Amino acid sequence: MSRLVEGVRQKTVKTVFAARLMCLAMLAVEAFLVARADSMDVDMLAGEKWWGGAVILGEKMPFGEDSVVECDMLCGNYGNPAVPMFLSSKGRYIHCDEPFSFCVSGGVIRARSKVSKFETGKPACDLRGAYLWCRDKWFSPSGKTPDLALVAAPQYNTWIELQYNQNEADVLAYAKAVKENGFPPGVMMIDDTWQLGYGTWCFDPRRFHDPKGMCDSLHGDGFKVMLWVCPFVSADSPAYRSLLREGGLVLNAPASGSTGNPWYSLDEPDPATVRWWNGKSAVLDFTHANAVRWFKRELGRLVRDFGVDGFKLDAGDLCYYDGGNRYRYAAGARFRNAAARPQDLAEKYSAIGLDFPLNEYRTVWGHAGQPLVLRLADKRHAWGDLGRLIPDMAAMGLAGYPFVCPDMIGGGQVSSFVPGAPNFEPELFVRSAQAHALSPMMQFSAAPWRVLDEEHLAAVKRAVDTRMSFTPKFVALAKKCAETGEPMLRTLEYEFPNCGYADIKDQFMMGDFLMVAPQVCKGASCRAVVIPPGKWLADDGSFVEGPSRITVRTPLSRLPYFIRQGKGAVDN
Repeated sequence: MSRLVEGVRQKTVKTVFAARLMCLAMLAVEAFLVARADSMDVDMLAGEKWWGGAVILGEKMPFGEDSVVECDMLCGNYGNPAVPMFLSSKGRYIHCDEPFSFCVSGGVIRARSKVSKFETGKPACDLRGAYLWCRDKWFSPSGKTPDLALVAAPQYNTWIELQYNQNEADVLAYAKAVKENGFPPGVMMIDDTWQLGYGTWCFDPRRFHDPKGMCDSLHGDGFKVMLWVCPFVSADSPAYRSLLREGGLVLNAPASGSTGNPWYSLDEPDPATVRWWNGKSAVLDFTHANAVRWFKRELGRLVRDFGVDGFKLDAGDLCYYDGGNRYRYAAGARFRNAAARPQDLAEKYSAIGLDFPLNEYRTVWGHAGQPLVLRLADKRHAWGDLGRLIPDMAAMGLAGYPFVCPDMIGGGQVSSFVPGAPNFEPELFVRSAQAHALSPMMQFSAAPWRVLDEEHLAAVKRAVDTRMSFTPKFVALAKKCAETGEPMLRTLEYEFPNCGYADIKDQFMMGDFLMVAPQVCKGASCRAVVIPPGKWLADDGSFVEGPSRITVRTPLSRLPYFIRQGKGAVDN
C-alpha cells in the first residue's frame, strides 16, 4: 500500500510540475507579446477623411473629426473582412501586419496591437494615391480574375426559396422558372443542406437522386453550379474520426490531472469545438497539411464526379477561430498548436478558394489583390440596410478586394419573403435590384416572380436588362482591375479627389467610366445627383456638364446612371 501511495504522490508531483512549467511558458510568451505591443495615435488633419478597419463599418465611413467608432478585429463576428489598414483623403495611411483594436473619437484614430508594429506615412496627396502606394507594398494584384460568369449575368442562390430543404427537384424547378420568367441564366448557388452533414461533403441521396444528371441539366440550360461548404466538421462523423486520427482538426491545449474516464487518455488529441449558427462543431486546421489535402480532395471529387463548377466558402470569420480568447492562442492557452493563431487559420482557409475560380467568400483574412469574390454580410429587408450597400461595397474595394457582391437582392431574411410577410415591401425589392444591377455583381435568392406583382416584376426585369447591356464593359473592367488591383466599384472621392465628394454615399463609380445614382429612399420620386467634372451621358439620353448638382426623377422603373464622355476604362 505504501508503494502505491508513493507512486500516486510522485505522479501528482510530476503532474503539478508539468502544469507549472506550462504556466511559466504561457507567462513568458505573454510577456514577449506585451514587449512587442505597439500603439499609435493619429490626429486627423483639418477636413481629412479616413476609410478602413473593417468592411462592416462602411456605412460609418469616411471617418472624420466627429466620428465615434470602436472595433477589435479579434473580438466579435463582423461578417466581412477586418482590414489592418486605414487610408486617408489626404494621402496618408496606417498599416499593421496583424489584427488590432482601434477607436475613432475626437478627431483621433487610436490603434492598439499586442503583436505587431504599426507603420504610417504620407506617400501621396489623395485617397487613390494612398491606396496605390499600399497596394504596391502589401497586396500586389495577381492579374487573375475569378470566374467571370459571376460578373456577366445575375447569380441565383437557393437559400431563401429552399432554406433547409435543398433538393434536386426544387433546384431544377428554380432554374426552369428563371428562364420561363425572362431572366438570363447565370451561376446557380445551391446552399446549405445539399450535403449529408458538415464535413460529409456528399450529396444527400434522400434529396438528390441524380446529382450528376442535375448538374448536366443545369449546364445544358446555361447555368454554372456552386455548392455551399464550410470549415466545420460534425463530431462523430467519418470525416471527424479520420481527421482526428491523421491530424487536421484544431485542438485544445493539453489538460492536466485525470479525466475520470478509464476509456479516455489525456495523451489523446482533444478537438476544440466552436458554436456557430447551425450548432457546435469541430474546426478544420488549415495550417495542417492533412486538413488542406483532405478538404481539397473532397471539393475536387465534387468537381470531377458531378460536374460542380465552384464553391461558396462560408464562415471564414476570425471569431470562429478565436472563441473569444483574444491573443491566447500564441500562448497556447486554448489550442495545442500554438502557432495557429486566428488569423493564420482564417488565412489558410481563405487560400482554398484560389484553387477554384468560381468562388465566393463572405469574409477572409489576407489575400487582398487575389481572384476571390467577397459578398457583403447578410442584410435585412429594410431601407436602412439598402442604404448600406454602396458604402460597404466601397469599403470592400478600398480593403483591396475588387470583386464584391452586394448580398442578396432584397436582403437575406427568410421571414421577409414567406407568403403574407408583414414587412415585405415590393418597392424595396425593386430598389435593391437596381442598386445591385450596375454594381460588380447582382445576386437573387428570393424569386422575384414569386414575391412581386406584374408592375414590380417588370421593373426588376428592366434593371436586369440594363445590367446585361453593360456586361461586356463590366467583364473588361474586371479584367483591368485584376491587372491594376484597383476596385471595380469606387467612391467619387477616389476618382475625383479633393472635390468635396468624400461624404457622398448614395452614388458610386464603376471604374472611371460609369457613375450610378440609384434611388435608396422609400417612396421618393426624385433625388439629387452630384455631377463630377466633365461631360456625362445620362440614362435618359440627355447630356449633363459638371461639376454641378441636378435633380432627377426616379419613377419605380428608373435606375439613373451617367456615362463619362471622352475618358473611360473601356470604350464608351
